[in-house]
Amino acid sequence: MPQNSELRTPDFPVIPYGRQHITREDIEAVIETLQSDYLTQGPKVAAFEQAFAQYVGAQYAVAVANGTAALHLCALALDVKESSRVITTPITFVASANCIRYCGGTVEFADIDPGTALLDIVKVRELLESKPEGYYSGLIPVTFAGNPVNLEAYRKLADEFGLWVIEDAAHAPGGYFFDSAGEKQFCGNGKFADLSIFSFHPVKHIATGEGGMVTTNNEELYKKLLLYRTHGITRDPELMEENHGGWYMEMQELGYNYRIPDMLCALGISQLKKADAGMARRKEIAKTYDAAFAATAGIEILATDKAALHNKETGHAYHLYVIRVKNRKGLYDYLRRHNIFAQVHYIPAHTMPYYQKQGYRKGDFPAAEAYYAECLSLPMYPGLTEAEQAFVIEKVKDFVQ
Repeated sequence: MPQNSELRTPDFPVIPYGRQHITREDIEAVIETLQSDYLTQGPKVAAFEQAFAQYVGAQYAVAVANGTAALHLCALALDVKESSRVITTPITFVASANCIRYCGGTVEFADIDPGTALLDIVKVRELLESKPEGYYSGLIPVTFAGNPVNLEAYRKLADEFGLWVIEDAAHAPGGYFFDSAGEKQFCGNGKFADLSIFSFHPVKHIATGEGGMVTTNNEELYKKLLLYRTHGITRDPELMEENHGGWYMEMQELGYNYRIPDMLCALGISQLKKADAGMARRKEIAKTYDAAFAATAGIEILATDKAALHNKETGHAYHLYVIRVKNRKGLYDYLRRHNIFAQVHYIPAHTMPYYQKQGYRKGDFPAAEAYYAECLSLPMYPGLTEAEQAFVIEKVKDFVQ
């Protein structure tokens, strides 16, 4: 470890762990919409939905205010209620679990695979087999860091136990895995999950400021999402119980205002056009990190999907690039002194005070807690320059070696 490192003058401006990339085309798309007749509930919403559905290969897409709203709408559409018990991972942003609590349901966590930090399907099966038939309602596997979950395996497990599946793909638009037939399956394509969600927060692949999307191949669930997104109100004459005239509308369910405005959808459409280029750059950055750290003692790299490695390509979307080190706090502080703002993803959900009140305790999920003690997300975004990445690698190695 270098001595007197706090005296080192930073060579670069702040290098964050993630950053949006907004171009002149993005700005012009938003301005054009601001000058149009619609700022909300206009044509850009449907256009964004159609473009995104096509991008991931799903039949239906519903754009919403943010990724958390997307998760909540999924829980509502699947009729989650007080008697519902749903399994998810503790290594995720808390919204993956909170959406069940919003509906009064019970969240149960299962531990992670130490190699990938994804929900461990073996632990999930153990949990399912420990309870009587019908005890659980559904599963929420998470594509953590952009590393796709093998949804084919989860679909088989869900069918065996009569469960629904929500794929939390907030980290992985454009990500994919290879199924048992060797076919590429894109996150959110609706083949294995009942519903999938995405986030368009600024640090994500597609940035709209705030925003989210739900995709599905189930028409019934799609119609429920549309209804719940807008206060539970419909203006469709074919769905109304009465019709008093052109002004008439009916509130048929208790819904929410989870709409997303047109100008954000215009930005989303523009960002989507650059998504493949952004993904390619992310993979280049990951490859450089892999080469730098593969033989570095004291640094552990998270594993990717074995099927992807077998096919000699990875469907990892690389929202994050995570390493594990023994002195995580020391490395975190050292990097910040050099204006490298790494981040930690995530504090295990079951250790949060709210979930402690639900009966969870530290020590319940040792793999998740061991991962948290060592994990650090390094800068990963398309605008990261080669020189900046080289500086990050240099500083990480300076500290560890």
